[in-house]
Amino acid sequence: MTEALIIDAVRTPRGTGKVGKGALSHMHPQHLAATVLKALKDRNDLDTSEVDDIIWSTSSQKGKQGGDLGRMAALDAGYDVKASGVTLDRFCGGGISAVSLAAAQVMSGMEDLVIAGGTEMMSGTGALAQEERAAGLTMYGMGAGNARLQQVHPQSHQGVCGDAIATLEGITREDLDALGLRSQQRAAVAIAEGRFDKSLVPVLDDDGNVVLDKDEYPRPQTTAEGLAELRPAFTKIMDMPLDAEGNTARGLINQKYPELDIQPLHHAGTSSGVVDGAAAVLLASPAYAEKHGLTARGRVVATANVGDDPTLMLNAPVPAAKKVLAKAGLTKDDIDLWEINEAFAVVAEKFIRDLELDVDKVNVNGGSIALGHPIGATGAILIGTILDELERTGGRYGLVTMCAAGGMAPAIIVERL
Repeated sequence: MTEALIIDAVRTPRGTGKVGKGALSHMHPQHLAATVLKALKDRNDLDTSEVDDIIWSTSSQKGKQGGDLGRMAALDAGYDVKASGVTLDRFCGGGISAVSLAAAQVMSGMEDLVIAGGTEMMSGTGALAQEERAAGLTMYGMGAGNARLQQVHPQSHQGVCGDAIATLEGITREDLDALGLRSQQRAAVAIAEGRFDKSLVPVLDDDGNVVLDKDEYPRPQTTAEGLAELRPAFTKIMDMPLDAEGNTARGLINQKYPELDIQPLHHAGTSSGVVDGAAAVLLASPAYAEKHGLTARGRVVATANVGDDPTLMLNAPVPAAKKVLAKAGLTKDDIDLWEINEAFAVVAEKFIRDLELDVDKVNVNGGSIALGHPIGATGAILIGTILDELERTGGRYGLVTMCAAGGMAPAIIVERL
């Protein structure tokens, strides 16, 4: 089996995911994806006729994000028609999964040059979610048509799941606020010091004008006092019917955890930001890289996937991290940097506590609370972020993982070369 080398990684800035307010909200999702694909082509002088495949992640594959975004974006980016594309969905985990599948194709010897990444235009998915609710469906497509699955594996709203986990674990509002503040502070330092500059590529319009060249979502002015004043975000959702059966978010969790008195704890300052963005990672076999003069920045060491309780939904990252470490023959002490997606503060806080990690090695440049979480793209963003930081600090191994709806988590370990 050969190695899967990481040649390059790029991302767009993340724009606020609100129509009329976010700088990217008027763009087509294919345009965002094409932006990062063009950057990989130009930065690495790629002959795109030799790109074996483009494996793309998009969670909400409806409307403008439907129709195999990986293939359409490649055509929009001016790639040779020989460069095929496929689009997948593992909810929030899709960006990691796209890179993992690309690495597997290269490591197996089936492909030599593969691009993986993802796009999510969250400014456009709110209206789609409203249409689904009007049709009696939850965001997972489970309503009147799949009441049986909700009885067997009740699945609630992620934010309420976050509150439920924090309640179960005894993690306080103050603990969550402290993590949210740290995310903002670290992101502010990273931006000021240009730590994202290597991977960041501006989004241009069709006339070549800059639409966005820096992350739009961070709030560096955040204070502990300000966070303490924010109201919990999911109080109303907790008792609002989520489907045609009248199931509420609280009720679905209490079906499985009947004694749990869920406390409303998370708010806008301890939840991931709603943003638009795209990212891409270029992988190649050693033979292809040598033949074409491509210098590897890193390699994929191991990948793993884990399922966990779909009712609490957000707890799979810890077992995923343990599984990928075992596959790599490494221990947690071998890992120089960790990226655990800050879907909600409790996810990162529980991850750090359960694995007994040094907090100074985890999300060192902030996370999705400060920078935003473009669902299908985030995994690919984090892989590029951890590779950049390994290069900056001289570290060797980085581990990236994240929770995904349905109670899943993919994980990946990369090595700096």
